[in-house]
This record gives sequence, structure tokens and C-alpha cells, in this order.
Amino acid sequence: MNQSVTIGVAALLIGGVGGFIAGKSGGSDAAGDSASVERDAKFRREASAVHQDGTAPESRARSIKEALREPGQLARLQSLVDLYEGMSLEELAAAADSLDDLPMADRIMASILLFSRWGEADPQGALAYSETMGFGGMFARPTILRSWASVDPVNAAKYYAEHPNEFNGPGGRRGPGGEGGADLVAREWAKLDPDAAMAWANSLEGDDKGSAMISIVGEVAATDPAKAATMAATLTGDDQMRAYGEIAQKWAAEDFSAAESWIQTLSGEAKDRAMSEAVQVLARTDPDAAAAKLASISEGGARDRAVAILAGEMAQEDPAAAASWLGNQQTGDYGDAMRRIMTNWTAQDSAGALSFIEAQPVGEIRDSATQTYLWQNQDVEPSQAMSLAEAITDERNRDRTIGMTARRWMETDETAARAYVESSDLLSDRAKQRILDGRGGPGWGGRGRGR
Repeated sequence: MNQSVTIGVAALLIGGVGGFIAGKSGGSDAAGDSASVERDAKFRREASAVHQDGTAPESRARSIKEALREPGQLARLQSLVDLYEGMSLEELAAAADSLDDLPMADRIMASILLFSRWGEADPQGALAYSETMGFGGMFARPTILRSWASVDPVNAAKYYAEHPNEFNGPGGRRGPGGEGGADLVAREWAKLDPDAAMAWANSLEGDDKGSAMISIVGEVAATDPAKAATMAATLTGDDQMRAYGEIAQKWAAEDFSAAESWIQTLSGEAKDRAMSEAVQVLARTDPDAAAAKLASISEGGARDRAVAILAGEMAQEDPAAAASWLGNQQTGDYGDAMRRIMTNWTAQDSAGALSFIEAQPVGEIRDSATQTYLWQNQDVEPSQAMSLAEAITDERNRDRTIGMTARRWMETDETAARAYVESSDLLSDRAKQRILDGRGGPGWGGRGRGR
């Protein structure tokens, strides 16, 4: 494992939330076999090596808790990297046992780095340990697999093929972060040998095949978008369109003009999707230029997504101007764009955001603006908040927003809030009961603030 701070930071991002729910139940039996003993000796020798810049660690921490006491977040990351670099396999298992004793934020940091290191040193031992972690193992395993693939993709791929279900989330869904095991292996393999990675991906079946190929194309696009485009041309259907989207994102970030020239060689839905992705990237640095490119995208979902992203980017500087611009656009989803605008507007100028809402006619824009405003702003007086929520025309969104507002009201005046809910003519009896029983909490209103 690279001992630099920047690699430590990258490792922190590898597995999303890593193995932060790690439990204390024992280590892995795999650490005791002869292969593990040999690996143990190898990594002990590596522990005494100097940093890649030629300097040696001046004073390696002796424990996770000591490393986490370092002043400064980057210093803590580096101290943890140095600590794990010097541990034997048995010591890594013991360190994993101790993660439960840490505060959650520290546990996330320490565990992702730990399982990243362990995944390189003894991946099968680390995976065997993850089986003792209960629910937490679901978060640790993707980190281990990805670290394994970063140094030995052939065997990581073989293990995944033999144990694919180990890397699924609850109910067979894709793992934390939305990536499946095949994606993790493919992305790391592509860094080392993209052609071999693509040959392996071609041998897969079902969803794994398409998602692995897209991951490889996306990885190659970061350094050689032209080669990635050649790879993507061999794909078909939605897999090809998704791959073209990945290429457009990466290429536009480096050279928008070159990306646009390539996009012009495409046609139909693939062209629209790629152009939408490129415009979304351009919007981060030059919203006006991005807005001028919208005319090259046909009406539909791809254009709607670009409009929403552009609206959000414009709103960071001038939400009122962004809202005015949105009103002149043809889009099938004003709601998403308005949510992005209102999130910024409420934070920057709550009074101005409210004035905008009050000036809007009944409809999708007002509904979306009102809902976002109330979710974002906890300082609205309850009766005013209820009046705004009641004006939302979509019944499901109205019930959800009224329930959220009632929950907040109950925190300061439960009697008044309950009386309002019980006497409401807008809420169904079922919605009333859910609010009163659950105080507007999870389970009654679908997706809430994070929708």
C-alpha cells in the first residue's frame, strides 16, 4: 500500500462506508495456514521499508487510538496507513477486533484503511474475518475485494466468480455505493491491463457482463477516451449508451471541444445521452456555455437531466436568475430542476425564496419549490408552514410535507400539532393515523428529505 497521505485519502473513499460496523468476534483461521505465514513474513519485511519519497516514518503510532489522536485529519490518515503497514496478519485481525470501541466517525476512517491494507496482504483471510462480522461484513467485503483486485485482479476475479453472492447487499441488491463485485474487479483490473480486463468481462453473463464492461470503459476514458470509445463501440443497447455517457463525462472534463467532436459522430439516443453528460460537466465551470449547448439535445430524459443540473449550477450564483431561466425552458421535469434551485435559494435568501413561491401559479413549479423550501427551512412558523404545505396539489407530496411539518410542530407544541392533524380536511384518515402514530417519521411518507 502506498504510504503517502494522498493514497490514504483515496483509500478512505474506496469502500464508501467500508467495514465500519465491524464487530469484535474473532479473527480468521486462514491467517494460520502456510500460505498466510509466508505472506505474513513478506508484509513484515515491507513494514520496515521507507516511504516512496525515500523517507522513513519518524514515529509510527503504536495503536489505532494513538493514531487517531494525531492533530489534523490528514496526519491521522497517514498515521493509520503507517500503523497498518507495519502490522502482521494476526495484528490486523486484532486491530479489526478493536474497531467497535471507536466512535463512529473514527471507526469509518480506521476500518476502511484497515480492510484496504488487509485486502492487499491476505484477502482470503480478510474475507474469512468479514464472515464473523454479521451485518458489518457486507460493508467490509467490497473494500477487501477492490483492494485485492488492485494488486492481483486475476485471483480476485476468480474468487468473485466462485462467490458472487458474498458481495451483494440485502435482498441480493448491489453492494454499498451501488457497485457490484464485478464492477470493483473490472475497474481495478482496467488500471493495470484494460484489454485483459475486457476479455474477462466478456466471459461474464447477465448484468455482471454489461456493468463490468462499462466500468472498464469508464476507467480507460479517464486517460485515453479515444480508446474507450473504440471499446464502447463493441457494446450494444443500453450498455453501449451508458458507456458512451461515461466517456462523455471523462472526455468533457479534459477537453470539451474534443468530446463534442466525438459526440457528433454518434446518432439518436446515444448522441443525446452523451451530449447531456458532457453538458452537465461543462455546467460546473461555464453554465452559460453549457446552456447554449442544450439546443443540440433532443427533447426527452437526457435533455431534462441536463436542464436540472444546469439550473442547480446557476442557482449557486443567482437562484432568482436560475428560476427565471428555468421558466423559459422546455422540460418534462420542472420539479427536479426547481428542487435544485430552491435548495440553494433557501440557504442563501429564505425570504426571497418564499416571495418567489408566493408569486407562482398553482402547478408543478410551485409544488416542487414549496416542498423543498419547507424541507430545507426549519424556521418557518408552523401555521405558515402548514398553509404552504396545504397548497401543494400532488396528494402524496402534500401528505408527506404536512407530516414532516407536523412532526416539527410537535417538538414545540404537540397539542396544537395533533389538533391540526385531527381536524384537517385535506388528510385522509389513513394519513392522519400514520402521522399521529409515527409523528411523521420513516415508514409513512416514503422517501423524505434525501429524495
